[in-house]
Amino acid sequence: MQAQAVNELAVAGRRKLEVVIVSDGQQVEEAQRLRFSVFSEEMGARLDTQGRIDVDRFDSFCEHLIVRDLESGEIVGTYRILSPEAARRAGGYYSEQEFDLSRLEHLREGMMEIGRSCIHPEYRSGAVLMLLWAALVRYAIEHGHEYLFGCASIAMGDGGHTAAAVWRRVQADHLGPIEHRVFPHCRLPLESLEEGLTIQTPAVIPPLVKGYLNIGAHIYGEPAWDADFNTADLPTMLSISRMSSNYKRHFNKNGIR
Repeated sequence: MQAQAVNELAVAGRRKLEVVIVSDGQQVEEAQRLRFSVFSEEMGARLDTQGRIDVDRFDSFCEHLIVRDLESGEIVGTYRILSPEAARRAGGYYSEQEFDLSRLEHLREGMMEIGRSCIHPEYRSGAVLMLLWAALVRYAIEHGHEYLFGCASIAMGDGGHTAAAVWRRVQADHLGPIEHRVFPHCRLPLESLEEGLTIQTPAVIPPLVKGYLNIGAHIYGEPAWDADFNTADLPTMLSISRMSSNYKRHFNKNGIR
């Protein structure tokens, strides 16, 4: 399939990056190889796949947002997008493997799921992530999707104590409305993990989660434990119409209307 150019910007010093959306072919496989490198080799995820690629049954239903360094030709960042229509064809959202989304049933027609996000280690200055988000928001607006929904992951290398501390922090100010809360199928055992935490225990919010909250996203329930990726996953949703005005202005500079 012909790649659809979404944006092109000079960022991260002298690097010139191109953002495109593809749904099949060699570029998707390159993105899957980047995902394997980050998730399996760097983070230690147990991936049910053959070869050095990360692929699951949802990939064929998704469109894949990729960032390529035009000088090196390398894919350095990716997200995948599952539209409401594609989710129906796939039999549901990926997030439904981790959460009961019953309370979001009436929002499904406007829910665009995003996930499998990763960035090459040498490009994690923030510029690539902002470029990806600008393209995601523009895609949502152009296709009439009001909500960006997905799982924001917290590494559990310490057994989950950081995740519990982060949950304690975000639930005070960043929870979505109670009537829209979702419920994890495999709930993180917060009570036992919070034992030993004090009010002074720092909650270092991972950059991706912090970024979501900064642009106006909310957390819609307690974290699930993803044993394969060894992460605590927070159900996160951003309403386009309620997105932070500061970030709307920033995205406007990149062509977002």
